[in-house]
Amino acid sequence: MSFAGKYELQSQENFEPFMRALGLPEDQIQKGKDLKSITEIVQDGKNFTVTVTTGSKVIKNQFTIGEESEIELMTGEKVKVVVQMEGNNKLVAQAKGMKAVTEFNGDLISYTMTMGDLTLKRVSKRI
Repeated sequence: MSFAGKYELQSQENFEPFMRALGLPEDQIQKGKDLKSITEIVQDGKNFTVTVTTGSKVIKNQFTIGEESEIELMTGEKVKVVVQMEGNNKLVAQAKGMKAVTEFNGDLISYTMTMGDLTLKRVSKRI
């Protein structure tokens, strides 16, 4: 399955409490909560480049399925992760006590990030 494409954020749940738990400053949380981010995914086999643009902030991460990669978190911190594929439509990664699951379903991507008892859920649609 190809994940490649551009996706626009449609909805999100628990953004503010999750970002506070990550340690993001309150002014950034307030600025970011209403912005519609655009995610662009370029896939070449097991190699991925994911670019997320939210307002003027751009985070670009590259990784290869099953290999250790360094990615940038929403806080700007860089961490090492191994992204695994589950089935043919799900990417899973764990870092710093967080689990991130990206699931592709037709024209929708659901992104679920869990840390302790907090879960951030975001849904984006292909544009």
